[in-house]
Amino acid sequence: MDFENKVVIVTGGTRGIGLETVKAFYENKATVILFGSREETVNKAVEELKTENINIEGYYPNLNNYEEVEKVFQEIHSKYGHIDVLVNNAGISQKGPIENIKAEEFESIMNLNVNALFNTSKVATKYMKEQGKGVILNTSSMVSKYGQPSGVGYPTSKFAVNGLTLSLARELAPFNIRVNAVAPGITNTDMVKSLPKEMITPLIETIPLKRIGEPRDIANAFLFLASDMASYITGVVLSVDGLARS
Repeated sequence: MDFENKVVIVTGGTRGIGLETVKAFYENKATVILFGSREETVNKAVEELKTENINIEGYYPNLNNYEEVEKVFQEIHSKYGHIDVLVNNAGISQKGPIENIKAEEFESIMNLNVNALFNTSKVATKYMKEQGKGVILNTSSMVSKYGQPSGVGYPTSKFAVNGLTLSLARELAPFNIRVNAVAPGITNTDMVKSLPKEMITPLIETIPLKRIGEPRDIANAFLFLASDMASYITGVVLSVDGLARS
């Protein structure tokens, strides 16, 4: 999977799955641009990557502001002349029963997990249509298929991500733009690390592979779907969760 001369944008790229995805594309010769939510977290991630001899650019646009997103994409396109892959990974989760969730909290989930994804995809589509090809990849979740017992906003947003992925794949296929999503299962991110062992151990027992996923497992799925090896795959929500299915 050689991404030499390919420009890849990864949102939510300062930590966890996003950061590992940045590394994976860089290792495969891509020019990678990292997006984060704040200047300080972006600068920190960029500096830490330099210690691993990974040299990339970082931006921190407000993904809910279409004009701001458009301006940053335009800057990147002006510099490199093309945008080949967009990985929409930015997102937030939510816990708690519905009676404890404020309306503005639900709205914030939908804003970042769905509306921001629409903004970045809309801008990227313009450039990808002009160049006659491109790949858009979205981070979904296993809860987009099964729901979850608490925190209704997060699975709702990921159901929406799946719908956008499948619909956009149909719309953009005639322009040689592929759109897919990756639905991670339980993955070894900061959020999971903060959970008590007695909560995680029973979950691991339900996974046939008897382990939780690593961020690189998810990054590898993005890498594959962005590559020419997946040139006949679009409109797929790929589960990466270690589960066996009939």
